[in-house]
Formats: sequence, structure tokens, C-alpha cells
Amino acid sequence: MSIDPSLKTRNALARHRNVLSRAERVAVLKDEERWSEGDSLLGLPKVAHRKAGAGKKSKGAEAKAEAEATKAAAD
Repeated sequence: MSIDPSLKTRNALARHRNVLSRAERVAVLKDEERWSEGDSLLGLPKVAHRKAGAGKKSKGAEAKAEAEATKAAAD
């Protein structure tokens, strides 16, 4: 019997996950300075975890990047 495609774990870690592990939540809270050493690991506050989408580059930024690349190649 074969596995349903939705159950395959290929790229499982590359996907966006809605739920963070406790260690990941503590790391986010440390960055936000909402958790310090010695605080309880139980009952952690909720942490917003949003998928970061890659935005489109503007035409000006794209042209600037090309100009810098050609300048670096010429040097």
C-alpha cells in the first residue's frame, strides 16, 4: 500500500509551520526581551509567527543592483 502524497515528509522542515516548538518560542521571547533565564518554561505567552513572504523588487532597486554588479565586474 502506498502513502498518500499529503502525508509525505519531503520538504517538511522547509515549509511554514504555524506552531513553534517550546525552544523556538523561548528564542523569540528572548529576542523580544519578554523572557529571561530563570523564568518558567511552562505557561509561555503566545508568540505571533507569520510567514515572511518575499516581496517584489522595484525597478529602481533592480537597476541599481545591476549597475553595482557591472561596476564590480569592471574593476
